[in-house]
Amino acid sequence: MAMDILHVVGARPNFMKAAPVMRALARRDTVRQTFVHTGQHYDSNMSEVFFEELGLPEPDANLGVGSGSHARQTAEIMTRFEPVVMARKPDLVLVYGDVNSTIAAALVCTKLLVPVGHVEAGLRSRDRTMPEEINRVLTDQIADLLFTPSADGDENLLREGVAREKIHLVGNVMIDTLVWLLPKASEQYESRRSTFNFPQYGLVTLHRPSNVDDLATLKKLMSALRDISSQLPLIFPVHPRTCERLQALGLAMRDSQVHLVDPLCYLDFLALQSHASFVITDSGGIQEETTYLDVPCLTLRENTERPITVTMGTNIVIGQDMERLRAEVGRILNGERKEGQVPPLWDGKAGERIAEVVVSWGCLA
Repeated sequence: MAMDILHVVGARPNFMKAAPVMRALARRDTVRQTFVHTGQHYDSNMSEVFFEELGLPEPDANLGVGSGSHARQTAEIMTRFEPVVMARKPDLVLVYGDVNSTIAAALVCTKLLVPVGHVEAGLRSRDRTMPEEINRVLTDQIADLLFTPSADGDENLLREGVAREKIHLVGNVMIDTLVWLLPKASEQYESRRSTFNFPQYGLVTLHRPSNVDDLATLKKLMSALRDISSQLPLIFPVHPRTCERLQALGLAMRDSQVHLVDPLCYLDFLALQSHASFVITDSGGIQEETTYLDVPCLTLRENTERPITVTMGTNIVIGQDMERLRAEVGRILNGERKEGQVPPLWDGKAGERIAEVVVSWGCLA
């Protein structure tokens, strides 16, 4: 008898995490899969194009929730997701990452007594002001299977009282997608580089409220980027949220070497990221990708839920200290960059390990 597994995705990072798991499970004859997109990200550059690049099937259901406050979005996902679960009666629901779709789907399933597996469990920033931290902690408390990307995730879960038998150290599924698509991204690099024609450049991404919602902070940050760009051109794919704030400030950056561009598809971004002199970001996933790619990463946050990228990888947490940002870029350009190494199990096979656990669990359930 086939095991029915339902995957829930809602935002761009979820797609990259779900794709390798779905591919691995598709190779099992005893598994049937359902794919649900909550519609939390609905811009084509932030969503649909990823399905094409990642080889994901068309969703079996798209809940179309769109944007809104955290409460409204989470409630809307729960309301629209519940009848899907009741109709399809899956044996296991897999949720990914730490977005509102993650906790919303997990709550619905827990109330309906449907088992939940959390992919990318155990990450902690220990900053409860971050909505993502609340989503992570609560999802891990109600999940039945917890798939961790690194050993610190196991330690966090055990400290919080999660039963050891629920925890499975599988490695990083984001790296699975990177490894799978890096050859194709490398083929596209020359055409993408020719668009900018820079022999060297830095790459920038910003979207977190702590950086872009306070206009004074954003203005200070953009001033630092302007200064840095006088040493090296910066390519800045602008998140829709950040674009709105820059427009409010009237900052087009036309008189600088900060090049604001539309959001990039994953392949284009990966091509640029893999050849960048450094990356300035507030994204969690990019901290991991730069560590694997051995590209210096400067993280504009006060903390990270991925500390292994700091202790083992190429990541440096800058906070909002713009003088330190300028200084760290200077060190990188002077050849004094931080060296790193790839953490254990970040080998492109995490999806396969998850599939093995899921199928074994299904046989015992």
